[in-house]
Amino acid sequence: MQKNEISYPIITLLKGKDEAIKRFHPWIFSGAIKQLPKNLESGSIVQIADIQGNILGIGFYEKDTIAVKILSFDVRLIDNSFWIEKLASAVELRKQLNLIGNKHTNAYRLVHSEGDGLPGLIVDIYDKTAVIQTQTTGMALQIDAIKLALQNVMKKNIDCIYWKSAKALASVSPDLTNDGYLIGIQEELIILENKMKFKIDVVKGQKTGFFIDQRENRLLLKTLSSGKKVLNTFSYSGGFSVAALLGGARQVISVDSSQNAIDLCNQNVILNGFDDSKHSSITIDAKRFLEEMPENEFDIIVLDPPAFAKNHHSRHKGLLGYKFLNYQAISKIASGGLLFTFSCSQAVDLASFQSVVMAAAIDAKRKVRVLNRLSQPADHPVNIFHPEGSYLKGLVIEVL
Repeated sequence: MQKNEISYPIITLLKGKDEAIKRFHPWIFSGAIKQLPKNLESGSIVQIADIQGNILGIGFYEKDTIAVKILSFDVRLIDNSFWIEKLASAVELRKQLNLIGNKHTNAYRLVHSEGDGLPGLIVDIYDKTAVIQTQTTGMALQIDAIKLALQNVMKKNIDCIYWKSAKALASVSPDLTNDGYLIGIQEELIILENKMKFKIDVVKGQKTGFFIDQRENRLLLKTLSSGKKVLNTFSYSGGFSVAALLGGARQVISVDSSQNAIDLCNQNVILNGFDDSKHSSITIDAKRFLEEMPENEFDIIVLDPPAFAKNHHSRHKGLLGYKFLNYQAISKIASGGLLFTFSCSQAVDLASFQSVVMAAAIDAKRKVRVLNRLSQPADHPVNIFHPEGSYLKGLVIEVL
Protein backbone atom coordinates (compact mmCIF):
# COMPACT_ATOMS: atom_id res chain seq x y z
CA MET A 1 0.00 0.00 0.00
CA GLN A 2 1.34 3.38 -1.00
CA LYS A 3 1.50 6.03 1.68
CA ASN A 4 -1.07 8.70 0.89
CA GLU A 5 0.11 12.25 1.55
CA ILE A 6 -2.03 14.07 -1.00
CA SER A 7 -5.62 15.23 -0.81
CA TYR A 8 -7.12 14.42 -4.21
CA PRO A 9 -10.61 12.85 -4.02
CA ILE A 10 -10.62 9.05 -3.88
CA ILE A 11 -12.59 6.79 -6.23
CA THR A 12 -13.01 3.25 -4.91
CA LEU A 13 -13.21 0.29 -7.30
CA LEU A 14 -15.43 -2.73 -6.97
CA LYS A 15 -13.89 -5.93 -5.69
CA GLY A 16 -11.98 -7.68 -8.47
CA LYS A 17 -12.08 -4.63 -10.78
CA ASP A 18 -8.52 -3.57 -9.96
CA GLU A 19 -6.70 -6.20 -12.03
CA ALA A 20 -6.37 -4.06 -15.17
CA ILE A 21 -4.88 -1.08 -13.34
CA LYS A 22 -2.49 -3.39 -11.50
CA ARG A 23 -1.31 -4.46 -14.97
CA PHE A 24 -0.76 -0.77 -15.76
CA HIS A 25 -3.70 -0.35 -18.13
CA PRO A 26 -4.43 3.41 -17.93
CA TRP A 27 -8.23 3.31 -18.22
CA ILE A 28 -10.89 2.86 -15.54
CA PHE A 29 -14.37 2.16 -16.89
CA SER A 30 -17.43 3.53 -15.13
CA GLY A 31 -18.75 0.03 -14.49
CA ALA A 32 -15.70 -0.79 -12.35
CA ILE A 33 -16.43 1.95 -9.81
CA LYS A 34 -17.96 1.16 -6.42
CA GLN A 35 -17.98 4.66 -4.94
CA LEU A 36 -17.56 8.21 -6.25
CA PRO A 37 -16.99 11.27 -4.06
CA LYS A 38 -19.99 13.57 -3.93
CA ASN A 39 -20.24 16.42 -6.46
CA LEU A 40 -17.20 15.21 -8.40
CA GLU A 41 -16.78 17.27 -11.58
CA SER A 42 -15.35 16.19 -14.93
CA GLY A 43 -11.68 17.09 -15.15
CA SER A 44 -10.99 16.56 -11.43
CA ILE A 45 -7.72 14.95 -10.44
CA VAL A 46 -8.56 11.82 -8.46
CA GLN A 47 -6.92 8.91 -6.71
CA ILE A 48 -7.94 5.34 -7.50
CA ALA A 49 -8.22 2.88 -4.62
CA ASP A 50 -9.03 -0.81 -4.41
CA ILE A 51 -11.63 -2.20 -2.03
CA GLN A 52 -9.01 -2.35 0.77
CA GLY A 53 -8.15 1.33 0.33
CA ASN A 54 -4.79 0.83 -1.40
CA ILE A 55 -4.02 3.71 -3.76
CA LEU A 56 -3.35 2.33 -7.24
CA GLY A 57 -2.95 5.47 -9.32
CA ILE A 58 -3.85 9.09 -10.00
CA GLY A 59 -5.71 10.42 -13.01
CA PHE A 60 -8.40 12.63 -14.50
CA TYR A 61 -12.05 11.87 -13.87
CA GLU A 62 -14.56 12.20 -16.70
CA LYS A 63 -18.33 11.70 -16.68
CA ASP A 64 -18.06 9.18 -19.48
CA THR A 65 -17.76 5.44 -20.19
CA ILE A 66 -14.03 5.71 -19.58
CA ALA A 67 -14.35 7.34 -16.18
CA VAL A 68 -10.67 7.79 -15.33
CA LYS A 69 -7.50 8.00 -17.39
CA ILE A 70 -4.41 7.34 -15.31
CA LEU A 71 -1.56 9.86 -15.26
CA SER A 72 0.60 8.13 -12.66
CA PHE A 73 0.65 4.74 -10.98
CA ASP A 74 2.57 6.34 -8.11
CA VAL A 75 1.19 8.66 -5.44
CA ARG A 76 2.33 12.11 -6.48
CA LEU A 77 1.17 15.64 -7.09
CA ILE A 78 0.15 16.59 -10.61
CA ASP A 79 2.04 19.88 -10.52
CA ASN A 80 4.38 21.82 -12.81
CA SER A 81 7.26 19.44 -12.14
CA PHE A 82 5.08 16.52 -13.26
CA TRP A 83 4.38 18.12 -16.64
CA ILE A 84 8.00 19.11 -17.17
CA GLU A 85 9.16 15.58 -16.31
CA LYS A 86 6.67 13.95 -18.69
CA LEU A 87 7.34 16.29 -21.59
CA ALA A 88 11.11 16.07 -21.08
CA SER A 89 10.83 12.29 -21.36
CA ALA A 90 8.87 12.70 -24.61
CA VAL A 91 11.53 15.06 -25.97
CA GLU A 92 14.30 12.60 -25.09
CA LEU A 93 12.61 9.81 -27.06
CA ARG A 94 12.22 12.03 -30.16
CA LYS A 95 15.90 12.94 -29.90
CA GLN A 96 16.75 9.24 -29.88
CA LEU A 97 14.56 8.82 -32.97
CA ASN A 98 16.55 11.59 -34.70
CA LEU A 99 13.45 13.74 -35.17
CA ILE A 100 14.53 16.83 -33.24
CA GLY A 101 17.12 18.74 -35.25
CA ASN A 102 16.67 16.56 -38.35
CA LYS A 103 17.54 18.58 -41.49
CA HIS A 104 15.20 16.60 -43.75
CA THR A 105 12.17 16.12 -41.47
CA ASN A 106 10.84 18.75 -39.08
CA ALA A 107 7.31 17.48 -38.46
CA TYR A 108 6.73 14.82 -35.82
CA ARG A 109 4.54 13.84 -32.88
CA LEU A 110 6.03 14.93 -29.57
CA VAL A 111 3.31 13.53 -27.28
CA HIS A 112 1.15 10.54 -28.23
CA SER A 113 -1.42 10.25 -25.47
CA GLU A 114 -1.22 6.90 -23.63
CA GLY A 115 1.96 6.02 -25.52
CA ASP A 116 3.75 8.79 -23.64
CA GLY A 117 1.91 8.28 -20.36
CA LEU A 118 -0.36 11.28 -20.92
CA PRO A 119 -3.81 9.94 -21.90
CA GLY A 120 -5.86 12.54 -23.72
CA LEU A 121 -2.94 14.73 -24.82
CA ILE A 122 -1.54 15.09 -28.34
CA VAL A 123 1.29 17.47 -29.23
CA ASP A 124 2.43 17.69 -32.85
CA ILE A 125 5.43 19.73 -33.95
CA TYR A 126 5.44 21.47 -37.34
CA ASP A 127 8.84 23.11 -37.70
CA LYS A 128 8.72 25.64 -34.84
CA THR A 129 4.96 25.49 -34.29
CA ALA A 130 3.51 23.15 -31.69
CA VAL A 131 -0.15 22.12 -31.98
CA ILE A 132 -1.79 20.86 -28.77
CA GLN A 133 -4.92 18.75 -28.81
CA THR A 134 -6.50 18.07 -25.42
CA GLN A 135 -9.05 15.26 -25.70
CA THR A 136 -10.34 15.22 -22.11
CA THR A 137 -11.69 17.86 -19.77
CA GLY A 138 -8.85 17.21 -17.32
CA MET A 139 -6.17 17.84 -19.94
CA ALA A 140 -7.94 20.98 -21.13
CA LEU A 141 -8.03 22.36 -17.58
CA GLN A 142 -4.25 21.86 -17.38
CA ILE A 143 -3.50 23.76 -20.60
CA ASP A 144 -1.54 26.56 -18.88
CA ALA A 145 0.73 24.08 -17.11
CA ILE A 146 1.17 22.09 -20.34
CA LYS A 147 2.03 25.25 -22.27
CA LEU A 148 4.64 26.33 -19.71
CA ALA A 149 6.18 22.84 -19.58
CA LEU A 150 6.31 22.68 -23.37
CA GLN A 151 8.14 26.00 -23.52
CA ASN A 152 10.49 24.80 -20.80
CA VAL A 153 11.53 21.54 -22.51
CA MET A 154 11.49 22.70 -26.14
CA LYS A 155 13.08 26.12 -25.55
CA LYS A 156 14.22 27.57 -28.91
CA ASN A 157 12.80 24.62 -30.87
CA ILE A 158 9.34 26.24 -30.87
CA ASP A 159 8.12 29.83 -31.11
CA CYS A 160 4.37 29.23 -31.64
CA ILE A 161 1.84 27.12 -29.77
CA TYR A 162 -1.64 26.55 -31.19
CA TRP A 163 -4.37 24.96 -29.04
CA LYS A 164 -6.74 22.98 -31.27
CA SER A 165 -9.22 21.10 -29.11
CA ALA A 166 -12.72 22.50 -29.69
CA LYS A 167 -13.76 19.63 -31.97
CA ALA A 168 -12.17 16.95 -29.77
CA LEU A 169 -13.95 18.31 -26.69
CA ALA A 170 -17.28 19.05 -28.39
CA SER A 171 -19.04 16.03 -26.89
CA VAL A 172 -17.68 16.36 -23.33
CA SER A 173 -16.86 20.02 -22.66
CA PRO A 174 -18.10 22.15 -25.57
CA ASP A 175 -17.69 25.44 -23.71
CA LEU A 176 -14.23 24.77 -22.33
CA THR A 177 -12.08 25.93 -25.22
CA ASN A 178 -11.92 27.98 -28.37
CA ASP A 179 -9.11 27.09 -30.76
CA GLY A 180 -6.37 29.66 -30.95
CA TYR A 181 -2.71 30.58 -30.52
CA LEU A 182 -1.38 30.47 -26.97
CA ILE A 183 1.93 32.07 -27.97
CA GLY A 184 3.07 33.54 -31.27
CA ILE A 185 1.27 33.29 -34.59
CA GLN A 186 2.20 31.58 -37.86
CA GLU A 187 0.70 32.99 -41.04
CA GLU A 188 2.09 30.36 -43.44
CA LEU A 189 3.66 27.10 -42.42
CA ILE A 190 5.71 24.84 -44.70
CA ILE A 191 7.26 21.71 -43.24
CA LEU A 192 9.74 19.10 -44.44
CA GLU A 193 9.13 15.36 -44.40
CA ASN A 194 11.95 13.24 -45.82
CA LYS A 195 12.87 16.26 -48.00
CA MET A 196 9.29 16.60 -49.28
CA LYS A 197 7.65 19.98 -48.71
CA PHE A 198 4.12 20.40 -47.40
CA LYS A 199 2.06 23.47 -46.66
CA ILE A 200 0.25 22.98 -43.35
CA ASP A 201 -2.98 24.66 -42.26
CA VAL A 202 -3.11 24.11 -38.51
CA VAL A 203 -6.15 26.35 -38.12
CA LYS A 204 -8.52 24.94 -40.75
CA GLY A 205 -6.84 21.64 -41.57
CA GLN A 206 -7.92 18.19 -40.44
CA LYS A 207 -6.66 16.80 -37.11
CA THR A 208 -3.71 19.00 -36.06
CA GLY A 209 -3.05 20.00 -39.68
CA PHE A 210 -1.35 16.98 -41.24
CA PHE A 211 -1.31 13.19 -40.98
CA ILE A 212 2.16 12.72 -39.51
CA ASP A 213 1.44 9.07 -38.78
CA GLN A 214 1.78 8.13 -42.46
CA ARG A 215 5.34 9.48 -42.77
CA GLU A 216 7.11 6.13 -43.20
CA ASN A 217 4.32 4.69 -45.35
CA ARG A 218 4.59 7.64 -47.74
CA LEU A 219 8.32 6.98 -47.97
CA LEU A 220 7.62 3.34 -48.87
CA LEU A 221 5.20 4.41 -51.61
CA LYS A 222 7.87 6.73 -52.98
CA THR A 223 10.27 3.82 -53.45
CA LEU A 224 7.66 1.78 -55.36
CA SER A 225 6.15 4.42 -57.67
CA SER A 226 8.66 4.71 -60.51
CA GLY A 227 6.87 4.57 -63.87
CA LYS A 228 3.50 3.79 -62.25
CA LYS A 229 0.08 5.38 -62.61
CA VAL A 230 -1.08 6.06 -59.06
CA LEU A 231 -4.52 6.78 -57.59
CA ASN A 232 -4.56 8.48 -54.17
CA THR A 233 -8.06 8.38 -52.66
CA PHE A 234 -9.03 10.41 -49.58
CA SER A 235 -5.97 12.40 -50.60
CA TYR A 236 -6.44 15.34 -48.19
CA SER A 237 -3.36 17.58 -48.64
CA GLY A 238 -1.63 15.21 -51.06
CA GLY A 239 0.97 13.50 -48.90
CA PHE A 240 0.90 10.21 -50.80
CA SER A 241 0.51 12.08 -54.11
CA VAL A 242 3.70 14.09 -53.61
CA ALA A 243 5.56 10.97 -52.47
CA ALA A 244 4.52 9.08 -55.63
CA LEU A 245 5.49 11.98 -57.89
CA LEU A 246 8.91 12.32 -56.29
CA GLY A 247 9.30 8.57 -56.63
CA GLY A 248 8.97 8.87 -60.40
CA ALA A 249 5.29 8.05 -60.99
CA ARG A 250 4.30 8.74 -64.57
CA GLN A 251 0.92 10.08 -63.47
CA VAL A 252 -0.91 10.65 -60.18
CA ILE A 253 -4.62 11.24 -59.62
CA SER A 254 -5.73 12.72 -56.27
CA VAL A 255 -9.33 12.27 -55.13
CA ASP A 256 -11.06 13.92 -52.16
CA SER A 257 -14.59 15.11 -51.43
CA SER A 258 -13.33 18.39 -49.91
CA GLN A 259 -12.47 21.24 -52.27
CA ASN A 260 -10.31 22.82 -49.56
CA ALA A 261 -8.32 19.59 -49.29
CA ILE A 262 -7.90 19.40 -53.07
CA ASP A 263 -6.76 23.03 -53.19
CA LEU A 264 -4.12 22.29 -50.55
CA CYS A 265 -3.10 19.13 -52.39
CA ASN A 266 -2.59 21.08 -55.62
CA GLN A 267 -0.50 23.67 -53.78
CA ASN A 268 1.72 20.96 -52.33
CA VAL A 269 2.21 19.33 -55.73
CA ILE A 270 3.36 22.68 -57.15
CA LEU A 271 5.48 23.33 -54.06
CA ASN A 272 7.46 20.18 -54.86
CA GLY A 273 8.10 21.16 -58.48
CA PHE A 274 5.31 19.38 -60.38
CA ASP A 275 2.47 20.65 -62.55
CA ASP A 276 -0.71 19.26 -64.09
CA SER A 277 1.21 17.34 -66.74
CA LYS A 278 1.82 14.59 -64.21
CA HIS A 279 -0.84 15.30 -61.59
CA SER A 280 -4.56 15.89 -61.68
CA SER A 281 -7.08 16.20 -58.87
CA ILE A 282 -10.79 15.47 -58.67
CA THR A 283 -13.24 16.74 -56.08
CA ILE A 284 -15.57 13.80 -55.66
CA ASP A 285 -16.56 11.27 -53.03
CA ALA A 286 -13.88 8.58 -53.13
CA LYS A 287 -16.41 5.75 -52.84
CA ARG A 288 -18.24 7.02 -55.89
CA PHE A 289 -15.01 7.48 -57.85
CA LEU A 290 -13.90 3.91 -57.09
CA GLU A 291 -17.31 2.54 -58.06
CA GLU A 292 -17.35 4.39 -61.39
CA MET A 293 -13.69 4.13 -62.44
CA PRO A 294 -12.73 1.78 -65.29
CA GLU A 295 -10.72 -1.41 -64.80
CA ASN A 296 -6.95 -1.70 -65.35
CA GLU A 297 -6.47 2.07 -65.09
CA PHE A 298 -4.06 2.19 -62.14
CA ASP A 299 -0.89 0.35 -61.14
CA ILE A 300 -1.01 1.57 -57.53
CA ILE A 301 -4.04 2.58 -55.48
CA VAL A 302 -3.92 4.20 -52.03
CA LEU A 303 -6.96 3.78 -49.75
CA ASP A 304 -6.50 5.96 -46.67
CA PRO A 305 -10.04 6.73 -45.47
CA PRO A 306 -11.07 8.40 -42.21
CA ALA A 307 -11.98 6.16 -39.28
CA PHE A 308 -15.10 4.24 -40.32
CA ALA A 309 -15.46 2.62 -36.87
CA LYS A 310 -14.88 5.23 -34.17
CA ASN A 311 -16.10 2.88 -31.43
CA HIS A 312 -17.19 -0.74 -30.98
CA HIS A 313 -20.84 0.16 -31.59
CA SER A 314 -20.01 1.23 -35.16
CA ARG A 315 -17.48 -1.56 -35.77
CA HIS A 316 -19.66 -3.76 -37.98
CA LYS A 317 -20.75 -0.87 -40.18
CA GLY A 318 -17.14 0.28 -40.40
CA LEU A 319 -15.94 -3.15 -41.52
CA LEU A 320 -18.56 -3.15 -44.28
CA GLY A 321 -17.24 0.24 -45.42
CA TYR A 322 -13.67 -1.06 -45.57
CA LYS A 323 -14.82 -4.13 -47.49
CA PHE A 324 -16.61 -1.99 -50.08
CA LEU A 325 -13.54 0.17 -50.73
CA ASN A 326 -11.16 -2.76 -50.95
CA TYR A 327 -13.51 -4.74 -53.19
CA GLN A 328 -13.69 -1.86 -55.67
CA ALA A 329 -9.91 -1.34 -55.66
CA ILE A 330 -9.02 -5.02 -55.87
CA SER A 331 -11.57 -5.60 -58.64
CA LYS A 332 -10.27 -2.81 -60.84
CA ILE A 333 -6.54 -2.43 -60.24
CA ALA A 334 -4.25 -3.56 -63.06
CA SER A 335 -2.83 -7.08 -62.85
CA GLY A 336 0.32 -7.02 -60.71
CA GLY A 337 -0.81 -3.76 -59.16
CA LEU A 338 -0.12 -2.70 -55.59
CA LEU A 339 -2.80 -1.62 -53.15
CA PHE A 340 -1.87 0.44 -50.09
CA THR A 341 -4.90 0.01 -47.85
CA PHE A 342 -5.35 1.45 -44.35
CA SER A 343 -7.65 1.65 -41.36
CA CYS A 344 -7.16 4.20 -38.59
CA SER A 345 -10.13 2.88 -36.59
CA GLN A 346 -9.04 1.99 -33.08
CA ALA A 347 -11.97 -0.42 -32.81
CA VAL A 348 -10.67 -2.51 -35.76
CA ASP A 349 -7.58 -4.61 -35.10
CA LEU A 350 -5.13 -5.77 -37.77
CA ALA A 351 -6.49 -9.32 -37.88
CA SER A 352 -10.03 -8.08 -38.49
CA PHE A 353 -8.85 -5.60 -41.10
CA GLN A 354 -6.87 -8.27 -42.94
CA SER A 355 -9.91 -10.56 -42.87
CA VAL A 356 -12.01 -7.82 -44.48
CA VAL A 357 -9.41 -7.34 -47.23
CA MET A 358 -9.35 -11.12 -47.78
CA ALA A 359 -13.16 -11.19 -48.03
CA ALA A 360 -13.01 -8.38 -50.60
CA ALA A 361 -10.44 -10.34 -52.62
CA ILE A 362 -12.62 -13.47 -52.51
CA ASP A 363 -15.62 -11.50 -53.80
CA ALA A 364 -13.48 -9.87 -56.49
CA LYS A 365 -12.17 -13.30 -57.54
CA ARG A 366 -8.59 -11.99 -57.65
CA LYS A 367 -5.46 -13.61 -56.25
CA VAL A 368 -3.76 -11.42 -53.65
CA ARG A 369 -0.61 -11.65 -51.56
CA VAL A 370 0.53 -9.47 -48.67
CA LEU A 371 3.87 -7.72 -49.19
CA ASN A 372 3.94 -5.43 -46.14
CA ARG A 373 2.05 -4.90 -42.90
CA LEU A 374 2.11 -1.22 -42.01
CA SER A 375 1.59 0.75 -38.82
CA GLN A 376 2.22 4.10 -37.17
CA PRO A 377 5.82 5.35 -36.80
CA ALA A 378 7.93 5.32 -33.63
CA ASP A 379 6.94 8.86 -32.60
CA HIS A 380 3.44 7.38 -32.10
CA PRO A 381 4.55 4.82 -29.49
CA VAL A 382 2.19 2.18 -28.13
CA ASN A 383 2.12 1.45 -24.41
CA ILE A 384 2.39 -2.35 -24.32
CA PHE A 385 -0.19 -2.40 -21.50
CA HIS A 386 -2.58 -0.38 -23.69
CA PRO A 387 -2.83 -2.20 -27.05
CA GLU A 388 -5.70 0.10 -28.03
CA GLY A 389 -3.01 2.68 -28.83
CA SER A 390 -2.06 0.73 -31.95
CA TYR A 391 -4.71 2.43 -34.07
CA LEU A 392 -3.16 2.68 -37.55
CA LYS A 393 -2.91 -0.53 -39.50
CA GLY A 394 -2.27 -1.07 -43.16
CA LEU A 395 -1.38 -3.60 -45.81
CA VAL A 396 0.50 -3.42 -49.07
CA ILE A 397 -0.91 -6.16 -51.24
CA GLU A 398 -0.16 -7.31 -54.77
CA VAL A 399 -3.21 -8.12 -56.87
CA LEU A 400 -2.62 -10.74 -59.54
